Amino acid sequence: MQPIADRNFDALVTPTKLHRSLYTDPTLFELEMQRIWGQAWIFIGHESQVPEPGDYFTTHINHNEPVVLIRDKNQAVHVLHNRCGHKGAKVVENRSGRARGALRCAYHGWTYRFDGSLQKVPNEKGYEGTGFDATDPCYSMQPVARVDSYRGFVFASLSHTAPDLIEWMGGARACFDNLCDRSPEGEVEVAGGVLRYEHACNWKFILENLNDTMHPMVVHESIVKAAEAYIATLPPEAAEQRKEAEIIPPFGASYEKFEDSGITGFAYGHHYDGGKTSIHSAYSVDPDYHEAMLAAYGEQRTQDILGFNTHNVLFYPSLTIKCAVQNIRVIRPISVDRFIVESWSFRLKGTPESMLQRTLLYSRLINSSMGMVGPDDLEVYRRAQTGLASSASDWVEFHRQYGKDQVLADRVVGGGTSDLDMRTQYRAWKAYMEGSMQGLPDHG
Repeated sequence: MQPIADRNFDALVTPTKLHRSLYTDPTLFELEMQRIWGQAWIFIGHESQVPEPGDYFTTHINHNEPVVLIRDKNQAVHVLHNRCGHKGAKVVENRSGRARGALRCAYHGWTYRFDGSLQKVPNEKGYEGTGFDATDPCYSMQPVARVDSYRGFVFASLSHTAPDLIEWMGGARACFDNLCDRSPEGEVEVAGGVLRYEHACNWKFILENLNDTMHPMVVHESIVKAAEAYIATLPPEAAEQRKEAEIIPPFGASYEKFEDSGITGFAYGHHYDGGKTSIHSAYSVDPDYHEAMLAAYGEQRTQDILGFNTHNVLFYPSLTIKCAVQNIRVIRPISVDRFIVESWSFRLKGTPESMLQRTLLYSRLINSSMGMVGPDDLEVYRRAQTGLASSASDWVEFHRQYGKDQVLADRVVGGGTSDLDMRTQYRAWKAYMEGSMQGLPDHG
């Protein structure tokens, strides 16, 4: 494989092909961490994960930038670099919890307020006459360059020049609205824990696969047939068993059905499939939930909210959401051939408990490492990662429906089996890598 000179990204990404080094080159991976994950808005967590002052949640922005999401005593939410301003040790080690009074470094005992500012230096008299100034912000737990939230979803960027979060979301923001508006109270909260699943492959595979509707009827064929055979044996009174099993067959829908769902792409690499219809469209509506929605919104608005059905929504590069079943997946890269995906479920405030239980059931069946759909996908990712080490060809193609995409004012739309999602992602990938994030090329 010939090395690619820095910034010669035209040699890596064409309108219909990708160079295989995007999945296999460790040096290119490190550039991605700097230029994509270090410049884009990255999903950190949800405000409901830190409901009280001192509550915290730790994660990484990219593979080596540890951060902590924390609520201060004035109820403001912060994202701080998880690093002591003294010797640089990681301050907060646990994944989540509640700090009492202050954050304390385990090395020399420096303590920090919940907004990151330095509170106390032990044995401070040793600094007398040295020029040390405890009020200098450089000794604080530093805030991340930019932090913002939308309807409780907290994002951060390591770049001071990142566009405003609302601008970056673009038209895909409607999917966040739809997710939250499915609650009669207009709010969601994290519930039910997390499914954490390590993948032995490049982080981009899962993003490409989200709206790839040419694979489900192939990759998931065996589990779909098994579910259909099981459903055929159920007596009419087996309502609970049927409700669980019927989550699976839509993953084996026909090419024609997926084509009808459509794909919509946006600037900055975001996209979704569905809208008017998706594989979730036929799910039954809990009658108690429907009554609560009617009471909150009225008939027409309820129809509009529940009638907007997307399958997977990608906020490139770190977050995918499923509005109709109220869960998200968060991507955390580790190395060129390893990443972690976390699945979080949400409770729709003001709805029956059955709605949360449906969400948890869906996550266990689809997103768990012991589930019935996700492991199928991981197996083909693994095979792709292995196969791309071969020198048989340097290229991966995405020609489907090329030249047929319809360019609108703020988005591009195409058929549901199109490679529009790949073109959307890699147009953004190239712009980030070239350092032209502020002027992404026309997404048509």
